[in-house]
Amino acid sequence: MSNSVIRAFFLGKALAETLSQKLEETLSNILSDLGKFDAEQRENLRQFTNEVMAKAEREWTAQGIVTSTSSSEYSEDIQETIDELRADIARLRADLKNYSSQNL
Repeated sequence: MSNSVIRAFFLGKALAETLSQKLEETLSNILSDLGKFDAEQRENLRQFTNEVMAKAEREWTAQGIVTSTSSSEYSEDIQETIDELRADIARLRADLKNYSSQNL
């Protein structure tokens, strides 16, 4: 083998290793930046949620609405509301079904 062929082989090998290393670094940096971005967005969302809740609490307090209900009372109220909404939806579906069958 000639000296130039061996030299080209090692040059190609070095090029492939360097490209692989740079690609790995770039990918690591991109994934790291993506992780940072995700963490920042989660923190921003948490802060936004806290601001909304604080504002709502201030408005409830300003209106004189008592917010000291226990969590069990609160969850029972929510469950009752959900049950009522489900019943309303069922009634509306039945009405729509009757309406569509009459107009066919």
